[in-house]
Amino acid sequence: MSTTNDQPPEEAHEGPHEGPIKTPKQLIWAVVASFLIPIVGIILLANYVNWGAKPAAGSDAMSAEATALRLQRVGSVELRDASIQAVLRTGEQVYQAQCTACHAAGAAGAPKSGDIAAWAPRLKLGYEGLLNSSLKGKGAMGAQGGGEYSDFEIGRAVVYMANKGGGKLVEPVAPAPAASAPN
Repeated sequence: MSTTNDQPPEEAHEGPHEGPIKTPKQLIWAVVASFLIPIVGIILLANYVNWGAKPAAGSDAMSAEATALRLQRVGSVELRDASIQAVLRTGEQVYQAQCTACHAAGAAGAPKSGDIAAWAPRLKLGYEGLLNSSLKGKGAMGAQGGGEYSDFEIGRAVVYMANKGGGKLVEPVAPAPAASAPN
C-alpha cells in the first residue's frame, strides 16, 4: 500500500478536529480556569454594583438621622426651683407674643384689637368670663391655659385687649410668691 502522503500513520488522523489541549496537565488547567474565571468575574461585578452606600429609593427611613429621631425621648421633665420668682410678663408682652396673630387682623372671627363695637358684647362677660374663654378656648381660638404663659399672664393680656376695646377692667393682682419650705 502506498500513501501519497509522506506522514507517519499516527499523524495522518490529525486534522481540523484537533483541539488546543494536548496533555492531561493542560486539561486540568482548562477545567480549573473554566470555573475560576466566571466566579472571579461575578465577584468583581457584584462589588462594582454595590460600590458605596446607596440609599433606598424614595426613603431615608434607615439613615442614621431617621433612626436617631425615632429613638429620641417622647417627653422631657423640666425641674425648676419653685423658690425662684419668675419674671412675669406684662399684658402687652403676652398680647404681642401670643394674641396679635389673630386679634390684630381679626382672623377666624377674632375681635380686632381696639374695635370697640366688636368688644362691646364680650365685655359684658366681665373679666372672669373673658379669662375663662382665653384659658379654655372659644371658637377658633385654642386654649391658652397650661402653655408657655401662666394664667396670671394670660389674665393680664385679657385686660390689655379688653381695655383697648373700650373696657375698663382692672389688671389682676400678682400672685404672692410661694413660701419656701423649711430645711
